Amino acid sequence: MSSSDLSALIVTVELAALTTIILLIIGTPLAWWLSQTKWRFRGVVDAIIALPIVLPPTVLGFYMLVAMGRGGVLEGFAFTFSGLVIGSVIYSLPFVVQPLQNSFAAIGSRPLEVAATLRASPLDRFFTTVIPLAKRGFMSAIALGFAHTVGEFGVVLMIGGNIPGETQVLSIAIYEHVEALEYAQAHTLSAGLLMLSFIMLLLLYSSPLRKV
Repeated sequence: MSSSDLSALIVTVELAALTTIILLIIGTPLAWWLSQTKWRFRGVVDAIIALPIVLPPTVLGFYMLVAMGRGGVLEGFAFTFSGLVIGSVIYSLPFVVQPLQNSFAAIGSRPLEVAATLRASPLDRFFTTVIPLAKRGFMSAIALGFAHTVGEFGVVLMIGGNIPGETQVLSIAIYEHVEALEYAQAHTLSAGLLMLSFIMLLLLYSSPLRKV
């Protein structure tokens, strides 16, 4: 692996890890609210969150590039690592929120009612009852959020470009090798990503926690 490919690997892992952490912080309360609210317009929020699943990455990347450009609400973030993080959080949001939302909804009200009879506060109930019961949802959210971020291409290319050591991630490095007809290098990186994705999913679906 060349030094530029190693640099792309480091940027990719840093981006995926930071994005996943931020998504857990943002996505957990959002997923909990969505699983509990009776608001009549909840479907609108669900649809907005799910948009990145069906929206072409280049479309999302284009509008984010506009937002990060001159005069945009996120001016100054284009072609920076921070910009990549913002884009990745938006692009991978449904892959974290939806597993958590489904897991929270599956818990039901009974465990919370029992905890309330023991005088547990709402916050105590969430951390001592909801989170342990939703551990499978958290596992899925972490695995899917991380893997989806690692595999990004369209969004990161639109808003981050291809700056080695700053915004060049593995998916872009693979594309660059293919353009240069460097198939051996492209194969090495592609095979590595394939194995990483498979191992993460294997660990997820083989975990004893999924049987709890």
